[in-house]
Amino acid sequence: MEPQLIDAHCHLDLMAHPDAVADEATALGLGLFDCGVDPRDFSAANERAHRQPGIIAGIGLHPWWLADGRCGTAEIDLLCKIAPQERYIGEVGLDFSPRFADTEGIQTQAFDRLCQTLSQYPLPGRVLSIHAIRAAGAILNILESHSLLEDTPSSPVIIFHWFSGTSDELVRARNAGCYFSVNERMLTTKCGHEYARQIPLGHLLLETDAPSDQQSNTSAQQLVASLKSTSRHIAELKNCAAESIESIVLDNSRSIFAFR
Repeated sequence: MEPQLIDAHCHLDLMAHPDAVADEATALGLGLFDCGVDPRDFSAANERAHRQPGIIAGIGLHPWWLADGRCGTAEIDLLCKIAPQERYIGEVGLDFSPRFADTEGIQTQAFDRLCQTLSQYPLPGRVLSIHAIRAAGAILNILESHSLLEDTPSSPVIIFHWFSGTSDELVRARNAGCYFSVNERMLTTKCGHEYARQIPLGHLLLETDAPSDQQSNTSAQQLVASLKSTSRHIAELKNCAAESIESIVLDNSRSIFAFR
């Protein structure tokens, strides 16, 4: 049975009890896009996803892991070795905030190489969940340079997770057909609040980005509560019923994710 609610971006590996959360999510009818942060963890995450029909595992390499040295060239190589065979990619991207300014080079190298690899090995239905802090324009430039924003059957679905770029970058991403996954914490900022109002309903997804702290005791019920709170908030912004938001977002999610 297909999930009745879908979290388009969370991190089971960063939770204290990932297998228990996965089991509970399946029982609650909650689908999860489990985004990886280190490609070395993908094999175990993928095995867990195959045990649960409502879990999808993405192979990722978070820019923070590159920035602080937890990952490096070997992990970039591993990502680009595995990614061509995989439909779901995430979390990947760039973070050009001041604390990571001195690592823009390796971050850009990794993301550009990944995009080049995906362009060389297209896969219908591929999905990328992207982290972009002060780097949305750079992300779009790289995607465009590798023809990953073209409107073709083989082009990937691009999801900007927790979008925080400029207004012009939001318009550019919208015009390119990108999707946007929104969470509770995004809606606590003035910018995030306004962007959620501007995101077209047909390109809106819900996410939790849980856990907020690594190895925290997170439950699937907490994820459900967070998603429903986000949908209620967006409904207020768009002056419609929360049930309508949930229904539209569920349709969007089902069009992107192939849950078993």
